[in-house]
Amino acid sequence: MSLEPTEFMSKMVSRIDFSADDKTVLQTAADWSLEIAAEMADYFYEYLGRDAEMSAILNESEGRVHRLRETFASWFHEMFTGMDGWGSDYAERRWRIGLIHVRIGIGPQHVVPAMAVVVHEAGKRAQTDGKDQSLRDALSKICMVDLAFIEQAYIEVSAAAVLKETGWSEGLFRRLIKTGAAAM
Repeated sequence: MSLEPTEFMSKMVSRIDFSADDKTVLQTAADWSLEIAAEMADYFYEYLGRDAEMSAILNESEGRVHRLRETFASWFHEMFTGMDGWGSDYAERRWRIGLIHVRIGIGPQHVVPAMAVVVHEAGKRAQTDGKDQSLRDALSKICMVDLAFIEQAYIEVSAAAVLKETGWSEGLFRRLIKTGAAAM
């Protein structure tokens, strides 16, 4: 079980219907994204900091929150620029971001609501700034693509660890999951 980021990106773009028009709308607002990135980081980390578990992760090392805020601003802006037209560079970076979330212990139960904060607050700011609904829609779509990468990283890392530890085949592992889910 090994994810190929560009292929996964293509699937998510198709499933979410992230269109050429969405890309154009985001790219047109790239400068605006830089203007609001610090404010969005404030909302994001204020939200995460209210949770004791996340606060411990965020403050685990000196300067981590400061570094994360800078990373957030880059990540946020990249959603608007697409880096390489939302191609392989974008996909590889999103995959690495997902793996980092897994490595430092930020669980899906934190990632999903935090992404909702980004979508909500950026949408409010877009409305305040007189931006068209198409911008809010496009941003929501690309946030869901990014979220899918983070969520998939948990699945891929967990599955790879179980397969390595047990020596099971991927087919056996998938059957056990399906059987287990049916029993719940």
